[in-house]
This record gives sequence, C-alpha cells and structure tokens, in this order.
Amino acid sequence: MERVTLLITSASTALGLLAVGMSWTSAAELKPGDKAPDFTLKGSDGKTYRLSDLVGKQAVVLAWFPKAFTPGCTAECKSFRAGGDDLRAFDVAYFTASRDTPEKNAKFAESLGLDYPILSDPEGDVARAYGVTGVLRPVPHRWTFYIGIDGKILAIDKKVNTATHAADVARRLAELGVKRREAESSK
Repeated sequence: MERVTLLITSASTALGLLAVGMSWTSAAELKPGDKAPDFTLKGSDGKTYRLSDLVGKQAVVLAWFPKAFTPGCTAECKSFRAGGDDLRAFDVAYFTASRDTPEKNAKFAESLGLDYPILSDPEGDVARAYGVTGVLRPVPHRWTFYIGIDGKILAIDKKVNTATHAADVARRLAELGVKRREAESSK
C-alpha cells in the first residue's frame, strides 16, 4: 500500500510539474502597473522598433494578432488603417504584431495599404514575454497592450472587436489620459 501511495504521489507531482511547464503562457501574466517587456522587432516597413527607444518619449500601443492574411486579422489591421487619424491624435506609437515573418507581414501590410508598421516576432520570444503565446498556444492571442510613457503597462485589452478596434483603442487612450498631440490639443 505504501508503494502504491508513493507511486501515485510521484505521478501526481510529475503531472503537476508538467502542467505548470506547459501552461498557456510561459511567463507570469502581465498586469497594469508592470514594466512592459522590452522588444526589438522588425516592422513591415523595414525599420527596427525598440520599446526602449520610445520609453520617455511617447506611449505605445502593441496590438497582437494571430496570423496575417486571415479574416479577423485583416479586419483588425484595416480598422487601424481606417482609424489612423483618431490614433495619431494621441502622442502614441502604435503597432500591430504577430509571429509571422517580416516578409509575410510586409506583403500583408502592402496588400492592405497600411500606413503603420506590423511588427514581426517569428521566434516568439517577445510574444512569450507578453504572455500572448506559450507551449500550448504558438499563435498569439488577440490582446492589445497600452504602455505608458514610463514603460509601464497602463491596460491590457483581451476582448478585441476586430472591426472597431482602432476606435476602441482611441477611446481607451483618452480614458487612460494619454497625452494628445499638440496640433490636436490646440484646436
């Protein structure tokens, strides 16, 4: 009986460790107030973007999407293109991001006529740091991170409406008190 109990306990412990190691995300879940993980990612415009270059200068919106050339992701990116004026009214750098290659995201951005960069994280290191992917989920969740000028997370939107996302982001930026650009605030 002791041996059976020991085997069951050992098996339970091993399964518990396996379950923890194979969680949906590999990092602790980020929350408002946490320092945003730094990133260095190539954009669909060929430029490289670093969060550390933007901290202290402007807020950042990082909107993760699952996969280029899919219906929901197309709708979301089109929404950001159509709502660009509303987003540019704020002193914010905004990006969509996926685990697609820079080449695929460049083609996707070109096919949609986007006027903002899609960031590429093909290795998935940044996606894991933000908790949008993990061992059991290689494709990012459709989550949007609002990062303050101080580099800390202001909010995380985990319920995205792809068709209205740009308007929703602009509304959220206003709610969060993100500074408007001077040209807009003087009107």
